[in-house]
Amino acid sequence: MGSALKTKDMYIGLKDRFLYNNDLNSIYILLALYDVEENISNIYPRYMCLKDIKKKIKSILKNRADSEHVAHNLGIIIHEDINRLELCFYLEGYQDGYKNVRFTNLLEKEVIKSYGIDYIYRSEGLGYFGSDDATCGVKEKCYRYIDENAGRQSQIENLTDEFINRIVKKKIENLDQQIEKQLKIDYDMHNIRIEEVSYTLTNEEVEKINTTILDNLILHLGKVYKEAFWIAVNDKVFRRYR
Repeated sequence: MGSALKTKDMYIGLKDRFLYNNDLNSIYILLALYDVEENISNIYPRYMCLKDIKKKIKSILKNRADSEHVAHNLGIIIHEDINRLELCFYLEGYQDGYKNVRFTNLLEKEVIKSYGIDYIYRSEGLGYFGSDDATCGVKEKCYRYIDENAGRQSQIENLTDEFINRIVKKKIENLDQQIEKQLKIDYDMHNIRIEEVSYTLTNEEVEKINTTILDNLILHLGKVYKEAFWIAVNDKVFRRYR
């Protein structure tokens, strides 16, 4: 087995342990390997997906009086899982973008043509191209290249589906056992009853929430991958002049 294949298998193993076992040591090792073997260190995902998911969950449960409380607490319960998945796709996108010579060359050529080589030397590399007229065409080509990669889209869909069904769905099903309980007081002229509120979800609610999370994640993670890919292409251009 070649060294490149061994390294790839090691990356996959570390990602799986981090993703499915929440093994933090694996992600630290992986990030260290990226820095040493790939010279990749600028990895900063934004973790933006959960806010929209909570809104969708609240909408699904709109006929329940406790919809806001359930959506809020479910967000707390699954947020670390969602963030792990987002980080893994960000890493994939960044690694693939950093290795992509085609778009690195295209962007470098356009930047030099439009701004001059001195601009790259003077720049701190804190901003990213693609929003200006000169380089937006390269960014559009880059995103189109990713969108047309059917294998990449299938990977996003399959991994997200597997992760949601293995890790997240059981937390939705067992929500009532994990959520912070509130007390409900019922009383009439003769009796006062104090009992814990049940947050058990119906099977239909579980399936709707699970599907909503899956659909939103597939859409969001595709964007995460593309954004990380493009950031890496920019970083590679700047790194050539350091």
